[in-house]
Amino acid sequence: MHTPGRNPITLGIGAVRRLGGALLDLVYPPTCGGCGRAGTRFCPRCTAQVAWLDAGPFCLRCGRPTFAETACPWCQTAPPLLDAIRSAALFTGPLRQATHAFKYTGRADLAEPLAGLMVAFWERHPLPADLTVPVPLHPNRQRERGFNQAGLLAQAFAARTGLPLALEGLARIRETAPQVGLNAQERRDNVRGAFRAQGDAWAGRRPLLIDDVCTTGATLEACARALRSAGSQAVYALTLARADLGPAE
Repeated sequence: MHTPGRNPITLGIGAVRRLGGALLDLVYPPTCGGCGRAGTRFCPRCTAQVAWLDAGPFCLRCGRPTFAETACPWCQTAPPLLDAIRSAALFTGPLRQATHAFKYTGRADLAEPLAGLMVAFWERHPLPADLTVPVPLHPNRQRERGFNQAGLLAQAFAARTGLPLALEGLARIRETAPQVGLNAQERRDNVRGAFRAQGDAWAGRRPLLIDDVCTTGATLEACARALRSAGSQAVYALTLARADLGPAE
């Protein structure tokens, strides 16, 4: 497993990927994942409509928008297993459209600009993590989709920040039903025991889980439970977007 610090291999891979992307753009001009305009993958107009989570107060533990940077109603009811969760923006508007295009229409090229939003938020609100770990898909689901969206986000994020990357740090050992349409308890039951930490070098580590959208946090908590069982000292999470849950349950 990588040691903490800026990783020159990860940074070099990121530079090669960006160069390859620039060359590909000359042949196939990109379109905005949010609005479809030609010329860029996430245009300035759509970027300006991103509803950043730090536009107002948010809970420093679970990351949800709240009235003050203290324990929110959700955390008072059921504190998360993770030490802290951060989400760059609300899952709405052009960001929602781009995320759907990224996950469900094969727009893997959107990983770079979407990860850029995560990096911008991270630079404003960093956490003391020492490596990056994407939330894994089950192998069957990944074969169907062609890629793991969290893995692509994690690679782009690690390349820009220099945070070491454990791309296969977690394995999804049980295939689960999609979380969409399930309530909070059903989501927790659905992913319970679905993940396993890979390797034996987790003692004392402080991994940062990377995923695209956080709704109830059930998937992140299942991953955190696996990492803590393997010896992690702390577990944090950063997602691209946060779904609006409405009132606390």
